[in-house]
Amino acid sequence: MKKILAILYLTVLSSSMLNAQKIEMEKVFGGYQFKQEGKTLLLKDMQVIMKENKEAFELVQSAKSNQTWALILGTAGGALVGFPIGTAIGGGDPEWALAGAGAALIVATIPIVKGFNRKTKKAVELYNDGISSTSYQFQPSFNLKINGANVGISMNF
Repeated sequence: MKKILAILYLTVLSSSMLNAQKIEMEKVFGGYQFKQEGKTLLLKDMQVIMKENKEAFELVQSAKSNQTWALILGTAGGALVGFPIGTAIGGGDPEWALAGAGAALIVATIPIVKGFNRKTKKAVELYNDGISSTSYQFQPSFNLKINGANVGISMNF
């Protein structure tokens, strides 16, 4: 009986691994959240998943570049805005020109973040379109057959 359960487990496991799962998109504040089988995906997870789909993979790589630049510019802009504000709160003489430069950097990140969102959304759409609908809908059912002293498993799909 243990052998039968082990075979059943391996069959279900292998059939689920062979079938690529679609990535779901959910609109959230500032962009999208991506999930696959209920698990939230990070950009690095999406890169691994999309390696087989060249066009989607290239879009994710480009989106990663956008994310990096947005992080660098946004952090620098935040620091340049925050430093004069902190100086003013502390009673010193703030350099408001730095705050203006920081605000300009923050504004410059907006189109970069929009490009990131657009590219990741397009990559997910390409990936999902690339999954064949027949393999995605493959959902076998297993039945345990007992006939006297004989035991068997049948798989229907």
